[in-house]
Amino acid sequence: MKLGIHVSQATVAKYMVRHRKPPSQTWRTFLKNHMQDLVSADFFVVPTITFRLLFVFVILSHDRRRPIHFAVTANPTAEWTARQLLEAFPWDSAPRYLLRDRDGIYGEKVHEATEWLGLREVLTAPKSPWQNPYVERLIGSIRHECLDHVITFDETGLHRVLKSYFEYYERTRTHLSLEKDAPIPRTAQPPELGTVVEFPEVGGLHHRYERRAA
Repeated sequence: MKLGIHVSQATVAKYMVRHRKPPSQTWRTFLKNHMQDLVSADFFVVPTITFRLLFVFVILSHDRRRPIHFAVTANPTAEWTARQLLEAFPWDSAPRYLLRDRDGIYGEKVHEATEWLGLREVLTAPKSPWQNPYVERLIGSIRHECLDHVITFDETGLHRVLKSYFEYYERTRTHLSLEKDAPIPRTAQPPELGTVVEFPEVGGLHHRYERRAA
C-alpha cells in the first residue's frame, strides 16, 4: 500500500507465511507429568445372580497403580459418592488432581467435596474412556481376573471378593509399567532363602509364590 499497490487484506493474509505455534502437550504427556499428583475415579456395574445391578466405585492412584478406595452400593447418589471421596482422603491426604468422566452421578455434592478437599477435577471428553486409561485398565483386570470367575449374590459378598482381589492386586500382582513390580514393592528372593512355597489368594483364583526355608 505504501508503494501505491492496492491489494486486499484477505489476499495478503492468504499468502503470508504463518509461523506454527508451539504444540501443546498431549493427553498422555499430561498424565505422565502429573503422575505423582493424580488419582482417577470411575464406576462399573456388576450384575448379581438375580439380575440386580450393583455399582462399584473405585479410586486409583496413578503413582503406583494402587487402588486406594472402593465401595459397593445398589443406589449410587451424588451424596454417597461425595462421602466416598471424603473417606478416601482423610487428614489432608488428597492429591492435586482427580480425573473422572462426565457421569451424571457426579453432582453438586461431589463438586463441593472436591473443593473442600482441595482437589482439582479434570474431566474427560464425552464418550472418551481412553482418556482415563489407568482406571479403565484396572476395571478390565477386575473383570477378567476376578468377577468373570465368581457368582455375585449381594453387596456383602461382592465387597468381600473385591477386598480379597485388591489385596492380591496391591501386594502380589506385578505390572510391566512398574518394572515388573507390584504396587506395594516386593523384594526379590534369591534361591538360597529356601524352596518355593505356593499361597492361594482370592479364593484360589490366583497364587503368591515365596521362598521359605525348609
